[in-house]
Amino acid sequence: MLQNIKDMPVRTNDRSKVRIFVTVKVMHEKSRARVVDLSPTGMALDIEKPIRIMPGQIVTIESEELGQLTGTVRWYNNGRLGLQYKLNTNALAQISSYFRFFHQEVKPVMGR
Repeated sequence: MLQNIKDMPVRTNDRSKVRIFVTVKVMHEKSRARVVDLSPTGMALDIEKPIRIMPGQIVTIESEELGQLTGTVRWYNNGRLGLQYKLNTNALAQISSYFRFFHQEVKPVMGR
């Protein structure tokens, strides 16, 4: 969820750094993309090729790890896209499953 503080969007959920390759579909266009961070409510992606996309549009994300998710574009700038999921029980299950089975946090090594 985004909140505005002096017109500056601020995240209210922690995000995890990931590297998931997906296909982004909006209207009749699509592009490959890489998810760079992921949270229970949204994600940021680097788009491979420019596509016409605007905040408020509905997009579909497809990948092997996450399945198919639908979301609303929150921002798009210089090939990077911020997406908020259209949350339903299926989307929540897919994101939870990814964190449970695929994603492993990298923990720093202490005492070296």
